[in-house]
Amino acid sequence: MFEKIVIANRGEIALRILRACRELGIKTVAVYSEADRDLKHVRLADEAVCIGPAASAGSYLNIPAIISAAEVTDAEAIHPGYGFLSENADFSEKVSQSGFVFIGPRPETIRMMGDKIAAKKAMQAAGIPCVPGNGDPLGEDEETNLKMAREIGYPVIIKAAGGGGGRGMRTVHTESALLNAIAMTKAEAGTAFGNSTVYMEKFLEDPRHIEFQVLADSHGNAIHLGERDCSMQRRHQKVVEEAPAPGITEEQRKQMGERCALACREIGYSGAGTFEFLYEKGQFYFIEMNTRVQVEHPVTEMITGFDIVKEQLRIAAGEPLSITQEQVKFTGHAIECRLNAEDPKTFMPSPGVIDQFHMPGGPGIRCETHIYNGYKVPPYYDSMIGKLIAHGDDRASAIARMKTALSEMVIDGIKTNIPLQQSIMADAAFALGGQNIHYLEKKLGIH
Repeated sequence: MFEKIVIANRGEIALRILRACRELGIKTVAVYSEADRDLKHVRLADEAVCIGPAASAGSYLNIPAIISAAEVTDAEAIHPGYGFLSENADFSEKVSQSGFVFIGPRPETIRMMGDKIAAKKAMQAAGIPCVPGNGDPLGEDEETNLKMAREIGYPVIIKAAGGGGGRGMRTVHTESALLNAIAMTKAEAGTAFGNSTVYMEKFLEDPRHIEFQVLADSHGNAIHLGERDCSMQRRHQKVVEEAPAPGITEEQRKQMGERCALACREIGYSGAGTFEFLYEKGQFYFIEMNTRVQVEHPVTEMITGFDIVKEQLRIAAGEPLSITQEQVKFTGHAIECRLNAEDPKTFMPSPGVIDQFHMPGGPGIRCETHIYNGYKVPPYYDSMIGKLIAHGDDRASAIARMKTALSEMVIDGIKTNIPLQQSIMADAAFALGGQNIHYLEKKLGIH
């Protein structure tokens, strides 16, 4: 096992990684921007190194500064968390070339999964069902593109090969709008991702968003930890996540989970990862693979009793998986509400000083956050300030516990989305389960 690692992230995920390291007896190095010197994990880490200014381009995205921090502190490995450089193949490569271990998959795997076209072809080869559409890059021949759309059937969606996070996508409902949509998406993709390649596939009108958590080691072992439902979304950003997904049968879980684990073995995957699917009319359709730990990993941990971050560290250190598929057991139901520093109605970010913070408790409640009384939420980064997780014997129990926890939580001095989360937990349709990815936006009046 490693003796010391660099945590190349901030906020609650950095604190989560630090705690996992403490349990395994690993010393930690926190790297931080000038705006983040008061972060909780920076205070708790064994060592801390300032790597640049508040703007993430000069700090958390500054590859030479992060690698230098590993060098001067004599660390052995770097954990990227999620966001920032976590799915940057060049970062993974440079970490390895500099003599350190990247706690995640190999660079070539990250590259393949970061290219949506390459990822789709790899999944098709591994027997994973994909959204209708051949996944080939769209060329300049207009008639060929029109013919392809007719064969797939409208509506279709034009997607950037290098896109992600809900960007670089355009839905087309009629043939007359197709060619203009392709041209606009190409232009946007080139500007946003430095890659103007786009492809076309069927637009599913009422799908749910369901993902499978996988773990694979460098010895050819791979397992799945079941699925999560992440359909409560706003502008393609997840708001509430839960596990297991309502309405998914044990047979479906076993079949798709085993296919995902098999795909990991076939592509030589190593580390934690997530296969994301759209699910409609009883069918799963692969959309992308995230080659990192997910924001919503705690709900899987709650129903399996398994520590995904500790397993990431073990895998990166060359150890085989600590459990087999047969040892994975699912117990109860877990729900996660993302907590954001934002206006609950306009969704505008709300940075500022937290005057008072009270964390809820009680059976089955887990709170992942880096905030504390007097902490100043900076305006430079993502607005998420924590995650509240509730676990119960069944879904109704988890919802009831979440309602209680949300009513107990106090975050004064800034605006938060707690009222939005309370309205979702009180929603009759949410209580039934199985709502599609458009449900929350319709409820909020967003079109």
